[in-house]
Amino acid sequence: MCTDECNSIQNKNSSLYPLQMSSSVPLRSFTFAITQVIMWPFLYINVLMLFTFYRKQAFRTETRYILFTHTLLLDVIFLVLTDIVVILSYSYVLLPTAYCIPFCMLMDAVSSCTPLTITAMCVERYVAICMPLRHSSISTPSRTITAILIIWVISYIKPFTDFFILVATVSEEYFLEPTLCHYEIMTPEKWHHFMRGILDISDFIIILLTECFCYLMIALVARTASVDKKSAGKGLRTISLHMFQLILCTFGIVGPYIEAVVIQLDINMYFAVRYFNFLTFNVIARAISPLIYGLRDEKFCAALLYFLRCKRNISPESTNVKA
Repeated sequence: MCTDECNSIQNKNSSLYPLQMSSSVPLRSFTFAITQVIMWPFLYINVLMLFTFYRKQAFRTETRYILFTHTLLLDVIFLVLTDIVVILSYSYVLLPTAYCIPFCMLMDAVSSCTPLTITAMCVERYVAICMPLRHSSISTPSRTITAILIIWVISYIKPFTDFFILVATVSEEYFLEPTLCHYEIMTPEKWHHFMRGILDISDFIIILLTECFCYLMIALVARTASVDKKSAGKGLRTISLHMFQLILCTFGIVGPYIEAVVIQLDINMYFAVRYFNFLTFNVIARAISPLIYGLRDEKFCAALLYFLRCKRNISPESTNVKA
């Protein structure tokens, strides 16, 4: 059964600071090391892909590459911010709540941007395959940049709403209390936390339905004789992988509810489940964009290898392979 220690931990539930909770110093050090070993190679690959995008002009004129690079940028920001949280948690550094709030709002906005950008990529593939004659006029770089700005505005709506509710419901002393930087400080009231969970689940359902629609439409078009079946098949596989990534990214919504049940059963199992959720749905799920999209794209992969090998072993012409 859950002890007073369990109740204290449950009141501070967050999937973004699992390391400071373990009473075992060797275990905390081990989990910290594992997190760094997994996180930094992905960060290196993402930064290398960002470099590849900005070095090749052709990529900056195609919608799918612009959106893909936006996901890379989001992944880099999210992983860096998450690692900062991990380091602060491992060191048990407490900051005033007021200092943590902007940091938490940025993390939440970046976290929301990822599924919205993935959805935009699916819609772009739907337009390219189902409306090929209109694709060049619909999917332009300027419209893509506008869509990205809209995604950022939408992603900041919930954090700002939570901030205004927080200001209206807590005392001034609350903002001076030392705390670990995790988003639950933005929703201290149970009703507010529950309302936020409902909104997150609603957003997930809408995004998932949009991606399912794109998948079904591409599947129907792929059966016709007038479409490039190879391109349609590749589009289906890409959207399938995007849907898998979306589920991983958003499964963190239900993670805290699972943890709330497990903590009532066994505290050690709670630590294990919590760290698994953190590593799988906050680190790995945000780091697989290069594997899902970038390395599968022949043109982008060739350009990446060209720059990775310092332009010696691959000729520039090889980067013009058709995707």
